[in-house]
Amino acid sequence: MISSISILGSTGSIGTQALEVCKELDIQISSLSCGHNMSRLKEQIIACRPRLVSVAKQEDAQDLSTWLNELSAVDLPRKPEVLYGAEGNRAVAGDPDSEMVLAAMVGMAGLDPVIHALKTGHHIALANKETLVAGGDLVMQIAGEMKREIRPVDSEHSAIWQCLQGSAGGTETVKKILLTASGGPFRGKSAEDLIQVTREEALNHPTWSMGGKITIDSATLMNKGLELIEAMHLFSLPQEKIEVVVHPESIIHSAVAYHDGAVLAQLSYPDMKLPIRLALTWPDRSHAELPYWNPLSDGGTILRFEEPDRVTFRCLALAETAASRRGDSPVILNSSNEIAVEAFLRGELRFLDIAQIVEETLNRLAGRETGLLLDLEQIESIDLEARAVAKQLISAL
Repeated sequence: MISSISILGSTGSIGTQALEVCKELDIQISSLSCGHNMSRLKEQIIACRPRLVSVAKQEDAQDLSTWLNELSAVDLPRKPEVLYGAEGNRAVAGDPDSEMVLAAMVGMAGLDPVIHALKTGHHIALANKETLVAGGDLVMQIAGEMKREIRPVDSEHSAIWQCLQGSAGGTETVKKILLTASGGPFRGKSAEDLIQVTREEALNHPTWSMGGKITIDSATLMNKGLELIEAMHLFSLPQEKIEVVVHPESIIHSAVAYHDGAVLAQLSYPDMKLPIRLALTWPDRSHAELPYWNPLSDGGTILRFEEPDRVTFRCLALAETAASRRGDSPVILNSSNEIAVEAFLRGELRFLDIAQIVEETLNRLAGRETGLLLDLEQIESIDLEARAVAKQLISAL
């Protein structure tokens, strides 16, 4: 088990739960970064006493410094250093006092600090799937060169990671990965049913409590497409060995089918503290006050499975196409989706238009960079261009 950690995205859903797990495990919090939730960050500073914190904007950093200076030594004996922006995120990611970095930032913004964390010798607990969607080949190459581990925190990838321990032959003995999806709040609906979907309806996930972006991605099934690409990189598996299966109960978090006919699955009630804890304690399984899944409990005997509806939920099909093309397509997919989801959450875009914006951006831009290994400069350039095109398309609707 690690003794110290830095957290990128400490005020989000994963970050706040990770701090609770760290408190239970007596893991020291070395440094924290967040976006704009200053009230929650202040609470975390008082509770965790990090030596370094970073926020998104300079004005927030100035306000935070003023607040810190007004605190007494009784409230906070040691004041943390305050930074902001990309440099602040890199400082948190490269903190020499931490053994591991939990990457829980949302979106493409998490790529650069993860690369920096790896290059400065840190193991990664990865909850930011966009990092591997946009820069998977590069990130995995750097992790290999630095001999650093990337431990998955997504419940599905954690499940696959656990199930892969069932064979000494590793992925060579794998016939198929069964990547499960809840189906989101609109499972079983037709495209016609989704024309007038509201923001509140899309954010009402049936089994998980998550941040806004990932909840909308779950509703469109883009989240599962991004996870498919992430799994390809994490486990060095070709796309044809990964199959998406809708499982509404979210009890089987994913499964691995082996060549001998065995299928190993990880089952538990939906609770992100389980994969967070495992990433921090692996290979040990520390005691936790979490209930185990009981097949004899109410509702425990019913586990359903369905083929995903790629016609209604076109984002999954778009992600699968981008995965097969490789090159610049996953970057464009990810970046245009981020812009479209942000616009939907602001009320500027209809739910079904998210897939349309992603598809049109891919049609305009994909295929110019076909190499499997893009460097960070290329990825960032593609990202900026895709965002600009997506914004133009949205403004034209």
